[in-house]
Amino acid sequence: MRDTELISAVENMLKDTRFEPSRLARELTENMIMGDTETNLDIMRTLKSMGIRLSIDDFGSGYSSLIYLRRFPADELKVDRSMIKGIDTDDDAGSIVDGIIKLAHSLRLKVVAEGAEKEMQIRCLRDYDCDEVQGYWYSKPLPADEFSRWVTH
Repeated sequence: MRDTELISAVENMLKDTRFEPSRLARELTENMIMGDTETNLDIMRTLKSMGIRLSIDDFGSGYSSLIYLRRFPADELKVDRSMIKGIDTDDDAGSIVDGIIKLAHSLRLKVVAEGAEKEMQIRCLRDYDCDEVQGYWYSKPLPADEFSRWVTH
């Protein structure tokens, strides 16, 4: 977000590769967005107008301002793994994550939970109507060639 050439670099990349903008998602952490809020909002709006999907990453690990959540032109909210960690053992943690998911859905945001490591966490997230889940429960991060083999087997 601090690169003054970001927009032109993205435009050139899309033009040179003929890549469909709607297939490109830009993940932005809360901390990254919060720096120069108005400038960052302008950049996000420009990227969004180009057809690029925007995801707020690591939600719950930083500022988590609900005012800004409403203002950011995002498509997706990724709930930080630190928020997921206790949902299967701590009722308060579960209530907070459930509330975040309901809030995000009311703002028409898709929700991805990061860092699910246990079956009970997956069950809780399913009960909370979380849209997608990432984490070691499914697989550790893999290089592209290993991922291809993992998916096809």
